[in-house]
Amino acid sequence: MDAKVEVRDEAGVVGENTRSGRALKPACCVLRSCAGKSYFCAVELALQVIGGKWKPIILWHLRDVERLRFGELKRQMPNVTQKMLTQQLRELEADGLLLRTVYPQVPPRVEYALTELGRSVLPVLAQLSSWGALFEAKHLEAGVVDPGAAGQETGRTP
Repeated sequence: MDAKVEVRDEAGVVGENTRSGRALKPACCVLRSCAGKSYFCAVELALQVIGGKWKPIILWHLRDVERLRFGELKRQMPNVTQKMLTQQLRELEADGLLLRTVYPQVPPRVEYALTELGRSVLPVLAQLSSWGALFEAKHLEAGVVDPGAAGQETGRTP
């Protein structure tokens, strides 16, 4: 019979392993669930919440303002469809990163603001932005980036 051994990964997550080496299942590979999302590690969970093409950009555009209306967000993200923007905003709201305020008027006015949880991810996005600028600079030096595409304006600096 295999003796079970408790193991702990770098994040302190506890799991079980066997001494014989058969059917090893490290703590970082234990299926967990949180907020309706299944994941094996915290990075996977984080990417389910803020990952994708549009969610980080939505959060980034809300970083320096108190709130933005749907149309203002859409103008700052000209490549996103209305349907996709609506879907991503709903998911961010459902995960507690955005606060959606609907004003009872005609036409309806809807505003989005970051919650405290949403603001907590901004340092991560700032690091990602810095890394993106470094990546771009390295590729500009090598002549890999198309400088003509850089002239397209979105109304907001990175």
